[in-house]
Amino acid sequence: MAGLNDIPAVILAGGKGTRLRSVVADRPKPLAEVLGRPYITFLLDQLADAGCSRVVISTGYKAQMIEKALGSEYRSLRLSYAQEEQPLGTGGGIRLAMDHLKGDLFLALNGDSYCGADLALYKKWFFKEKRKASLLLTRVDDTSRYGRVSLDELQQVTDFVEKGGSTGSGMINAGVYLLKRSVLEGIPVGKNFSVERDIFPSLIGNGLFGYPVDSPFLDIGTPESYAQAECFLQKIKENK
Repeated sequence: MAGLNDIPAVILAGGKGTRLRSVVADRPKPLAEVLGRPYITFLLDQLADAGCSRVVISTGYKAQMIEKALGSEYRSLRLSYAQEEQPLGTGGGIRLAMDHLKGDLFLALNGDSYCGADLALYKKWFFKEKRKASLLLTRVDDTSRYGRVSLDELQQVTDFVEKGGSTGSGMINAGVYLLKRSVLEGIPVGKNFSVERDIFPSLIGNGLFGYPVDSPFLDIGTPESYAQAECFLQKIKENK
């Protein structure tokens, strides 16, 4: 089970990026320029480096712009697109893309964040136990912007604390999920729902696990965090 060669990926790229509009007004957030190229290409590089070969990009706002920029291939990746006719949320976006994928397990990534974890090791860890779904977790100094995730000694998720409900150092959801198809396949395509709020809490005690890492994390959702992206991703490149 080396790498992600047998695990397809979904990148959620359908959001409007309203908070970022003051500095990125002419394109969807995944195409925000960082180091002279679209931000989403750093996620694609991470997937390609991990051995992934198949990616579905779930699009919505300015979808055609994303398809034109990326095309059908990127490095070793075959790209295709699942376009939302109306906003579907993270869960609805994954569910829409899921019908373009084969297999029982897939990787899903938020298109506006980056966690420098080893995705091949994440997959290897997932198969060591019987799991339905998992969240990649990383530690930050202040959890107030992201919310906090708690685990038990078996790495089962025991609790979610919403944004603003906790402060100080802790583990946060880094927006990288391994999901069995059965978790979402019973939900109708086109339904707007959040995988974080509507699905994961219902799986507590029923196959939901967290994979904790100590890896660099960035969310480009605000002008302040976007301003940090060039320095952050330059360090990622230098440390490869």
